[in-house]
Parts: sequence; C-alpha cells; structure tokens
Amino acid sequence: MVTIAMFNNKGGVGKTTLTCNLASHFAKELGQKVLVVDCDPQCNATQLIMGVEFAADLYWEEDKHKHNTTINNILQPIEDGDSNILNDIKPIIHSKNRFGVDLIAGHPKLSIIEDKLSESWQQLVSGDTGGFRKSNWNTQLCQLLEDRYDFIFFDLGPSLGSINRSVLIGCTYFLTPMGSDIFSILGVRNISAWLDSWLSFYENAVKTAEKKSPGRLEEYKIPTILPIKNGYLGYTVQQYITKTIDGIRRATQAYEEIINAVPNEVLHSLQKFADVKLDVNSLKLGDVPHLYSLIPLGQSAASPILSLKTSDGLVGPQYKQLEQYRTLIDKISNNLTNNLLTIRK
Repeated sequence: MVTIAMFNNKGGVGKTTLTCNLASHFAKELGQKVLVVDCDPQCNATQLIMGVEFAADLYWEEDKHKHNTTINNILQPIEDGDSNILNDIKPIIHSKNRFGVDLIAGHPKLSIIEDKLSESWQQLVSGDTGGFRKSNWNTQLCQLLEDRYDFIFFDLGPSLGSINRSVLIGCTYFLTPMGSDIFSILGVRNISAWLDSWLSFYENAVKTAEKKSPGRLEEYKIPTILPIKNGYLGYTVQQYITKTIDGIRRATQAYEEIINAVPNEVLHSLQKFADVKLDVNSLKLGDVPHLYSLIPLGQSAASPILSLKTSDGLVGPQYKQLEQYRTLIDKISNNLTNNLLTIRK
C-alpha cells in the first residue's frame, strides 16, 4: 500500500483539487483501490468529493451518519486520553461519489485535538511510550487499512502544526503542489526547516525511549526511523494565466522568473528528503494549467474534472480545457508511478 501526503505550507495552490482528481484518476483510470483521508479542518476534500450539501448535512446532522467514519471519530479515543485510535473504520464507499474513491471525511473539530496532539508530541520528545503511540495515530490507521487499499492520499491543510506532523509520521511519501508565486517558494523553505527540526527530535526521542523502556516501541509497532525522511516524491506547479507571444502561450515575465526558480529551490530545500535514486528533474511531476471555470464547475457538480459532462454545464471551450487537463493528469500520474518504481528497484 502506498500512502501519500499532499502538503504545502502555502494555501491556495490547488492542492485539494489536485489531490482529489489525481486520486480519482488512479481509481477510475488505473483500476486501483484508493482512499482519500481529509485531514484539513476546513474539509475541502470532503466537500469536493461528496458535495457541499452532503458535507453540511454530515456535520449538522451527525447522528444520521454514524455508519460513516470521520477523522474526528478516528481520533476521538486519543482526545479522550487513550493511546489507540478507533479500529472499526467505515469510510464513505466509492459508489457514493463520482470520484470513484473511498473517503474518510474531514471534520471541523479536528482543529480542537491539535492541543492534545501537541501534548502527545512533548511526551514523545521526553521518550514516553504513550506519547509515541498517540503521535503515531496515523501509523496505526495505515496498519489497519493496509490490506484494503492500493493507495491512500492524505489531504493536509497548510499549517506546520501538530496535526500535519502526526499525519506525516504515518505516511511513506509526500508531494508538494505549488503555485507560481514567491510564497510557495517560501513555503517550501519552511517545510524543509520544519521537517529537519522534528525528524531530529523524533530520532533522539527514540534513543531516550529505548533507554527508559527497552523493547516497548517494537512491541507497539512504533517505527524508529520514519519513511517520510526519504519520502519526497516531487512537486507540481500551478500555472497562472498566460499570454500569447508569436503564437506561443507564455506566463507573464514575473511569474516565469518564479517558475524557473522552483527547481533550484526544490534542489536546495527538499531533495534531501527524496530517495537518492530521484534527481531534481524526476521530482518535477508536471505543470498544472489555469483551469478557469472548470474548478467551480467540478465543485458544484461534486465531480472530478475528467468526468464533467454537458449535463453538468460543460460548454464550448471547456471541452478543450478538459482534454488538456486529461493530458496533464496522465503525465503527473505516470511521473509519480515512475518515481515509485525507481525507488523500489
């Protein structure tokens, strides 16, 4: 099973759109069993996959939806002081949405547990086994789901806090969707410094825990070295509106300079988190074109972009944009798959 966190410290870069549409492509076009886990308290992935009306009903009338597991349900035992998560996981099944993926819905209450996860992290840093167990809640989740899925995509919010740290602790890989703006580059630098810091704390805490309670981490299947340390799979860049020069579509000069700076920034900030078999060129997964009205159309129809139809309101030039997006998603999924195959050789 492949677990991928979709993450950037900069919001507004099309992360959720890419996450859900890429997950749908792996499910519907490549025949994979795919789960999306919405780990953003804003619940954008849940709203995109299931529709705004379903999401509103899910959070307003929770008793009606007890048969579906949300991220809040999974973490409730930890909120209550336990070291284990809910083990009866019942995602919203793929037949209930147009994306063809199973979904663990997000929940606005996820932000409330941030303090509890931060407290657990401090316990972990001191070498406390309970702190390791709570901070590794996503490790527990992935172990529970290992035989059920080929891919799990985690949609994360843009913060550098305890929620996202705990999600990454349990993931094998991460991917950074970026925008062609200076703040995306700054976000990459922030991610690099943040990862360096807490990965170092984790490794030192493992040594402390082994001295305090030998063998306990192994007993609870707590990883002593986190896969995410060498799990960077690459990045995408969301393009801004282009202009035509001599028949060739180009980004405006300011954005073009930023786009050209991205590979060098990835080289210096994030390549150290990639497998040694991946070079900076292979880490560029693709450029995401400006999708104009396709994104709001997909949101209103609760549909992946590639499944939009005339009955959803698709008209005229949008058909060409849709086919361009199909080419783009094919390229990103191929590059992503190639990187995974390269790592495993």
